[in-house]
Amino acid sequence: MAQHFSLAACDVVGFDLDHTLCRYNLPESAPLIYNSFAQFLVKERGYDKELLSVTPEDWDFCCKGLALDLEDGNFIKLADNGTVLRASHGTKMMTPEALAEAYGKEEWKHFVSDTGMTCRSGKYYFYDNYFDLPGALLCARVVDLLTKHNNGQKTFDFWKDIIAGIQHNYKTSAFKENSGMYFPEIKRDPGRYLHSCPESVKKWLRQLKNAGKILLLITSSHSDYCRLLCEYILGNDFADLFDIVITNALKPGFFSHLPSQRPFRTLENDEEQEALPSLEKPGWYSQGNVGHLYELLKKMTGKPEPKVVYFGDSMHSDIFPAHHYSNWETVLILEELRGDKVVRSHRPEESEPLEKKGKYEGPKVKPLSTSSKKWGSFFMDSVSGLENTEDSLVYTWSCKRISTYSTIAIPSIEAIAELPLDYKFTRFSSSNSKTAGYYPNPPLVLSNDETLITK
Repeated sequence: MAQHFSLAACDVVGFDLDHTLCRYNLPESAPLIYNSFAQFLVKERGYDKELLSVTPEDWDFCCKGLALDLEDGNFIKLADNGTVLRASHGTKMMTPEALAEAYGKEEWKHFVSDTGMTCRSGKYYFYDNYFDLPGALLCARVVDLLTKHNNGQKTFDFWKDIIAGIQHNYKTSAFKENSGMYFPEIKRDPGRYLHSCPESVKKWLRQLKNAGKILLLITSSHSDYCRLLCEYILGNDFADLFDIVITNALKPGFFSHLPSQRPFRTLENDEEQEALPSLEKPGWYSQGNVGHLYELLKKMTGKPEPKVVYFGDSMHSDIFPAHHYSNWETVLILEELRGDKVVRSHRPEESEPLEKKGKYEGPKVKPLSTSSKKWGSFFMDSVSGLENTEDSLVYTWSCKRISTYSTIAIPSIEAIAELPLDYKFTRFSSSNSKTAGYYPNPPLVLSNDETLITK
């Protein structure tokens, strides 16, 4: 495979919307998402009102790449080989001794070594994007409360209530009906929660279009919410930028399902209409599948194998399936590249009292893209060595997936918007270093790993 990747070599450029083209003001959107679930659990399912009060310090629990074991209420952070690096029961971090007793040096029981392991199952849930993260904090606090009130409860079945909360707030009709807490609040004050696209990004999209690229928008958001977001971030004429808009795409199924399982549908007043036997022309559609889309792209480009690149923020919904099922080039939007700091090994028992930290005098929520004190770096962590030996550094499972399934990883679209379209990015590949595909720079914790000597 070529060492470099260039947008100029692509025929089609596709985008996810939420946290990709549309960046959210995370210190505002995260509490809104948390509260939309917490209010439902307290009011509709009878959970303790304690869930409603969140301190600024509580947000440090949030870290992308964690898995929740739905049966025992444990959160875990995985190494690239499937062993458990850190774990908590609810929000309470396990000591190294408790961790060794619970997990040892074995692969986690649900781990599948090919790194294509699903992120969703009836037994566990991976938190891999900023929309999910507030739910991680909520679930951890639910485990805390159930453990406290039920004499050390060992197994849990609260997940069905979380699913009901998702349905209540985010069902297809919620935007139109103004139901739940999330959509009414975004409608009321979009500027509080959304960042407008910088002029450089708008210009870049027009530049791609003028260069003859076909532009796609593929989002799992519904058409009415997609329209609100795009009008706010791009302007009322946003639809002119895209040849094809696909909403309610239900990723990752959009990439993995057969056409017969997930046909495209037309829309009328944001209501889905009849299923289409194939996709015949550009336009705005709902649901669908990559097979029918690719057939249309062949017709539009006149090429038997048009080259597609897809930008997205979710490894589970965007990057892995686009790479694995469709062999598309993939650009991971990774805000951790903005905020990752070198984090020294930190054990829970060494934690300073919160009142001494002075970290939260500013924003009420820490930027979710910065490293968590509880969980350490998203990219790597230390493993305790034997007595009198130094700890060793290992890549996280999340970090391994980035270099396996992404062509490149960037902090935002803005970071590349002023580069020429024929700029040659160094891609991730087995023949390059593990950090080759990060643009403009690798995360500090990977490039300065000599400063991570622990003990």
